[in-house]
Amino acid sequence: MYKIKLGTFEGPFDLLVYLIENARMDIYDIKISEITGQYIAYLEEMKKMDVVVGSEFMVLAAQLIEIKTRMLLPRNTDIGEGIVEEDPRAVLVEKILEYRKFKEVARILEERESEAVRVFEKPQEDISEYQNQPDEYLNLDIEQFIRAFKGFLHRKQKVEEVKKRYVRVKRDRESSENRMVYIRSVFRMKKTRRVPFSDLVVNAKDKYDVVLSFTSVLEMMKARQLDAAQKVTYGDITVKAMEDFEKYDN
Repeated sequence: MYKIKLGTFEGPFDLLVYLIENARMDIYDIKISEITGQYIAYLEEMKKMDVVVGSEFMVLAAQLIEIKTRMLLPRNTDIGEGIVEEDPRAVLVEKILEYRKFKEVARILEERESEAVRVFEKPQEDISEYQNQPDEYLNLDIEQFIRAFKGFLHRKQKVEEVKKRYVRVKRDRESSENRMVYIRSVFRMKKTRRVPFSDLVVNAKDKYDVVLSFTSVLEMMKARQLDAAQKVTYGDITVKAMEDFEKYDN
């Protein structure tokens, strides 16, 4: 269906709502004569600008004129007989309220669409090779399980007691630059181009130390100094020195 949009108005009810709000009229007490005059004047301006006025604009204009005419007629308010004629503007008010409701919903949907455009989703990856691995089960009888569980509770209790009595002092964390210097020294000391990743970790019991060595290896791989390979999942990682490694080996 062809829609007319001129300036900030799109459709007849968009224009009508603007005229009502601009005149600061109560939506339930529209001065129908004033609004009808302004609406028709706007349609005349559209014609002067050679804008084709859609049939929906003309239909609403006819409805406004009809309501204006009915408002001029005397209304039956015979309270004795209990007859009170319905306000001719009631149907129009209902349509305007419905239009404003749908316009607000459209605005909310448009905002959500704008927000969704700025969201990027990660493509789905094939993880079937990891899902088909058989589950591993511990072959324990009930007594062994109870002893293991009691041991776990006992160790947890000891840790909690230590935490209550002592304050852990964190040492200064080593930087990635220092760790890369250490990694180069390991290759020089072993005089080989391949070493297991575990040899590049200073303290395997310290998670921070393990992560620092791993990220340092990644940085050196990015600079084409090292390469790494892992033959099986969760297996040992072999780190290999590349040709550019000697450039930094000083």
